[in-house]
Amino acid sequence: MCCCKPESMSSASNCHSRENKQPPLIIMSDVFRILPVNLASSKELRDYDVLNLPRSHAVPVLDTLQRPLRDLRISVTDRCNLRCTYCMPREVFDEHHEFLPRSELLSFEEITRLAKLFIPLGVQKIRLTGGEPLLRRGIERLVEMLAKLHTREGKPLEVALTTNGVALAQKAQSLKDAGLSRISISLDGLSDETFRRMSDSDVPVGIVLDGIAAAQRVGLHPVKINMVVQRGVNEHEILPMAEHFRHSGIVLRFIEYMDVGSSNGWRLGEVVNARAILDRIAMRYPLQQVDANYSGEVAERWHYADGGGEIGVIASVTQVFCQDCTRARFATDGKLYTCLFAAHGVDLREPLRLGASDTVLTNLIAQRWARRDDRYSELRATASKPAPEKKIEMSYIGG
Repeated sequence: MCCCKPESMSSASNCHSRENKQPPLIIMSDVFRILPVNLASSKELRDYDVLNLPRSHAVPVLDTLQRPLRDLRISVTDRCNLRCTYCMPREVFDEHHEFLPRSELLSFEEITRLAKLFIPLGVQKIRLTGGEPLLRRGIERLVEMLAKLHTREGKPLEVALTTNGVALAQKAQSLKDAGLSRISISLDGLSDETFRRMSDSDVPVGIVLDGIAAAQRVGLHPVKINMVVQRGVNEHEILPMAEHFRHSGIVLRFIEYMDVGSSNGWRLGEVVNARAILDRIAMRYPLQQVDANYSGEVAERWHYADGGGEIGVIASVTQVFCQDCTRARFATDGKLYTCLFAAHGVDLREPLRLGASDTVLTNLIAQRWARRDDRYSELRATASKPAPEKKIEMSYIGG
């Protein structure tokens, strides 16, 4: 396709002459330097013309710290049926909070089109998040659409989902039938008192446990449980959770309480560090550390010495892993973020809806990743850089 503007006769002539010549070699780093990252603030599609480069140049990319793009997390809704204090505190997300109108949400077709463009750049796994993704009507259809995609190597794309489990018992079978690869479920305590305190809701914990059982029953494997541990709130549930999921085939992962977003009132003193969590469990059940499943895995893996199963710890506060982070996220409104703790994203929805070509969108994604230098947790640990004044909320880009 001719990349020249039709109103320019001299450009058209030049284009005709180029068709008979070998196209010039374009170095990826040159591609990424041609446009400022904040391009997407423009309202004119012609402003994207400079990104209309040959699709053949969409190859796996590295960021400025030589980290590849491997994982894509997609938030499908900013709504949730719980008000977990570390994610959507009720005093902020109350009855007066304005959620995104339906017209601002990416459609399933738009999500799938964008997801396809991440694959040539290296993405091998997609995780659907929220808010609570099971609140998005017809979510199974999106799972089915994404499950039909293949990696650059021709392998089926892995499609995972993170949920609070409230609606999982009703949807587990349909999600499995749609092609969902695996599932992670948030559960911060086994007692109703603790669960309701952490989720700031009247939902009984039994509903989530029923959802977990349903996921196992239909064959979603492995099922992973994520427990955020907050000092003085639910740390007493560490051992009961470990005991409950031992010998179950379920992988329980303990997550240090993180300073995600700007509304949860995070304080370092409320963090129960990963070492303290492991020590508490090991006093009852000896543990043995095992290797990561793959490079960039966020959880440190441990097995019970007696064969009782596996647990993990995600220690993004005390044992940072920025150097191995391979995750990109696009939010409910179509903005691309390259860090969980980011303050700003690049708008993909606007050029998509203005009619931008796949080449333009691919290069917009690739250039943003190539400029990526995010390592928030490392900088927080060294106190060498102040935190952004306002970080994007986790409910918009998923955990």
